Amino acid sequence: MATTYLTRTQTAGNRKTWTLSVWFKRSELSVSHIMPWCAGTYESTNLMQIYFPDTDILNVQGYDSGGSLTFSVAPNRVFRDTSGWYHLVVACDTTQGVAADRLKIYINGVEETSLSASSYPAEDLETAVNENSVPLVIGNRNTASYYFGGLMSHLYVIDGLAYAPTVFGSTDSDTGEWVINTSPSVTYGTNGVLIMKDGNTITDQGDNSNDFTLGGGTLTATEDCPDDVFSTLNPLQAPYPAQPNEFANGNTSYQGNYADWQRLYGTIGAYKGKFYYECKITAIASYNNRVGWDSIDHINPGADNYYSGLTIDGEGKLRGGILDYSGYDPDAVQMTAAYSGGNLSFTASDILGMALDRDNNTFSLYKNGSLEVDAYSFASASNCSILLSKGFAVGPSVNFQSTSGDTQTAQFNFGNGYFGTTAISSAGTNASGIGLFEYDVPAGYTAFSTKGLQE
Repeated sequence: MATTYLTRTQTAGNRKTWTLSVWFKRSELSVSHIMPWCAGTYESTNLMQIYFPDTDILNVQGYDSGGSLTFSVAPNRVFRDTSGWYHLVVACDTTQGVAADRLKIYINGVEETSLSASSYPAEDLETAVNENSVPLVIGNRNTASYYFGGLMSHLYVIDGLAYAPTVFGSTDSDTGEWVINTSPSVTYGTNGVLIMKDGNTITDQGDNSNDFTLGGGTLTATEDCPDDVFSTLNPLQAPYPAQPNEFANGNTSYQGNYADWQRLYGTIGAYKGKFYYECKITAIASYNNRVGWDSIDHINPGADNYYSGLTIDGEGKLRGGILDYSGYDPDAVQMTAAYSGGNLSFTASDILGMALDRDNNTFSLYKNGSLEVDAYSFASASNCSILLSKGFAVGPSVNFQSTSGDTQTAQFNFGNGYFGTTAISSAGTNASGIGLFEYDVPAGYTAFSTKGLQE
């Protein structure tokens, strides 16, 4: 559960007209939390909040000092993508005569017009935004624990103007995707602010000195950003049977203690290329532990699929080709023997470096920076779903089982430079320049990120 939030006290500004622009990436779903900000204190001052309830529908709401709702606008769709970044713009101008023009919500440059709630602010309503002496809180509500679970970047608060989303982003002419404008020309106004433009700084990088302070938790830097999206574990991929695995640290850590096999997959897969990631299994279940690669677009979460990729298990054995790529077939089980170097043991303090060459169907393994498995070929494993010839997208995966009720936990570094909340001690060499890893990235390999896929 996230516990990080930022705060500052507003001065007197334009309470009728303002803009919020922020890029965000969700990690916690189906829980109530503030995203990304809250101005004021419920039932003590005016309040304006942008939040996700447990239905995952984005809400923009206002309350008066007595706790009565003054406006509520919500798009008529859920926001459950944990693999990519959203760009949110909320533009408010209560001086407009047409109600629908007083508050507009844009996602990735497109105005949300299909709404589940459309109670707009009254004309000339003064909101809690830019109200003198009222707290502005990022990632939480001022008097309650509604912490945001996820990442944020390039957060702008504009005092006195309602900007269109095209100020902060644009459509890429080649890909058709909405992309960030990292240096927009804006007029900030009295309470205007820009934070988290470069890394995790909460010092105002705009025209003012409206710095925030850390109200609680730990603000962690990340390489994952709107310009380069990195893989995380995918909480939407339910294991068999569906179990409430606990994810943390932006879905780069997990824990579970179930007797049934638990399979977790990365959010990014590749059809070709050479990729690398690091993993630390910090608490090892007593029965089965496997970490490696799997096809992320050939998954049947409603049935026990066995394991269809290539892994190093808790006994140090190399295993692969368990599921026939053409469909669920428990008779298609194929296990390889231990790799030629012998059994590899690993403990909770060891960092495993996983290197996959999709183009040549080989797998290499590093333990604390030392090469243990050198270009093991699985080209002849006819049922292995990560074979290049099968045509599936392949990404990181973990697979474990606990028959004694003990808990397994693991921390992945997909290139963000952290295991959990602990930064790597010293970055290894990385010729691609994409991501930060504890140890040297093998020559020709790169991180699982959108830029890595383009290498």
